[in-house]
Amino acid sequence: MIYSMTGYASATREVVADGAGPNGAGGSGVGVSVELRTVNSRFLDLNFRMPEDVRATEPQLREMLMSKLSRGKVDIRINLNRVEQTANAGALNREALTQLATLERAVLDVFPDAERMRTGEILRWPGVLAESAVSQETLREAVLACGKQAIADLIEVRAREGAALGKVLIDNVTEMEAIVARITPLVPELIAKHQQKIVERLQDALGIATNEGGTSTSVPREEIAERIRQEVTMYGIRIDIAEELQRLTAHLNETRHVLQKGGKVGKRLDFMMQELNREANTLGSKAAAKELADASMTLKLLIEQMREQVQNLE
Repeated sequence: MIYSMTGYASATREVVADGAGPNGAGGSGVGVSVELRTVNSRFLDLNFRMPEDVRATEPQLREMLMSKLSRGKVDIRINLNRVEQTANAGALNREALTQLATLERAVLDVFPDAERMRTGEILRWPGVLAESAVSQETLREAVLACGKQAIADLIEVRAREGAALGKVLIDNVTEMEAIVARITPLVPELIAKHQQKIVERLQDALGIATNEGGTSTSVPREEIAERIRQEVTMYGIRIDIAEELQRLTAHLNETRHVLQKGGKVGKRLDFMMQELNREANTLGSKAAAKELADASMTLKLLIEQMREQVQNLE
């Protein structure tokens, strides 16, 4: 199985206040949500956005993500949504109220024109409702549980997208293998045709008559024939693409093997794309016929398509 580096997952959980009655009656609750968004990146890059109340969970969440992911930029957003149920609110914490009143008086001494706190603001102040507060430990457990679920869902999303990308890449490999198989038998014939054209051009340039009874030249015929043979041989070597086709076949076989084996294939496939592109470029530079030039162009287009897809694989 191969994995994409892009994906999204979220998990939520309602936390009932400590001391609340059945179904959360008699206190407040907190809605905990963890969102994970990932995009492609050369390395694993984790970015956390969370309230300070649950900042202590970051090391554990980081460890959980690093154990499951190897590449990608991951944005982790944690939200806490506190919901007060004032109809059956818990008992007031007199000590907290006294401390809050003292703080308010100190502020008013410095800023006499400042507005006084309203009842709703006082009741929402942390610790005022003694029985409706959610403990830090309960919040941390809820965040970690949501994080674990979100990571599991994210892995599934990345696996599904990775499978889809893998199919596209395998299809491209199959198409490229068909192109190589089609042009390989044509190469000797194409080279022979172009060598014959070179022979005819050299004969004309060196003054050799192409029809029977041609005129003689000052250059011995044997020397001219040897020079033609040398030029044609060198030209044949320059346009011979047998090695390039063999390497293309080997690289395509390895690419197919990597895709079928699965795992963390992104970096390996990125290297294979470089090798395939190098051979396709060489094939194009040596193309001695339109068929070979067209094949080289098609190969390069397919490789570029694959390179774009490979950038998204873990």
